[in-house]
Amino acid sequence: MDKAESTNKPSIWHFSPKLPIKVAPYFDRPNKPFKSLLYLLRSWSPIGQRCLFLVLALIVWTWFTPSLERAQTFTFDWILEVWLRNLVLLLVIAGGLHLYLIKHKKQGDDYRYDKTPMLKAKVFTFGNQVYDNMFWTLGPALMFWTFWESLMYWSYANGYVAMISFEDSPIWFVTLTLLIPLYAGFFFYWQHRLLHVGALYDKVHSLHHRNGNTGPWSGLAMHPVESFILMSDILIFFLVSSHPIHMIFLIFHHGVGAPTSHTGFEHIKIGKRGKITLGDFFHQLHHKFFDCNYGTWETPWDQWFKTFHDGTDKGTQLIAKRRITPKG
Repeated sequence: MDKAESTNKPSIWHFSPKLPIKVAPYFDRPNKPFKSLLYLLRSWSPIGQRCLFLVLALIVWTWFTPSLERAQTFTFDWILEVWLRNLVLLLVIAGGLHLYLIKHKKQGDDYRYDKTPMLKAKVFTFGNQVYDNMFWTLGPALMFWTFWESLMYWSYANGYVAMISFEDSPIWFVTLTLLIPLYAGFFFYWQHRLLHVGALYDKVHSLHHRNGNTGPWSGLAMHPVESFILMSDILIFFLVSSHPIHMIFLIFHHGVGAPTSHTGFEHIKIGKRGKITLGDFFHQLHHKFFDCNYGTWETPWDQWFKTFHDGTDKGTQLIAKRRITPKG
């Protein structure tokens, strides 16, 4: 058993992090400011996804983004450049992780939550889970990622969005950077909760939930309506002064974060002892049990509305009990 593996791991999982899982202490009562500060600092580990997303956003803005002067007018050439760059990101990140972890099994099943293979079944487009996931990711999701990002460049270029710089507003620049992951989690919970209601689930979100067990291509494999809604959190910058780096950082929580969080692996191994955390067991529980963990580790809504699953057998029993308890 790996040292990181829980000793009370339910038998349905091949691997799980230490259970019960814990959420961020930001909303604990009474308040725990020191504990919250430590959690925040750990969440920005130099080898953690959050920091890597920000570094990638800096690189993309500096060297792989059309100038705002070109973006003052919508033209095919610079929008195509954004689309091609995002395509490369998906092929390298989602495609690379799929090849490394799923197809070639370079680390076997180490740190894998569920050993169930990617499926070939009629429920998927083309009868194949991987082909299905790639189709919806490289089609609608990539299109709307490029649409929202291009809209924002055009808005910055024409003054519809208030643009700041680090030199002029260093405190707000850093503060906004720290707030973006919390905002992303806030928005994700509420749009995700909405997608589990009535026709929105039956006609839209159910496409994503065909992935009971996920892989890197599963994160953005969703109905076009869901792809459109997911990326729309970027509209917050029409209300909040920002720099395009902030916008790219936010949209990377979806474009890059969805593939990495849906890998189905807790870590990717680096050498004999090193590892980088990738997966999201909190969300893996949602794919497994459906009506729980709608948000993220850093939002309190699942705890407040009693839809939190802590990964244990007791957590599964509480979810089952809630399903059969009459309302009202």
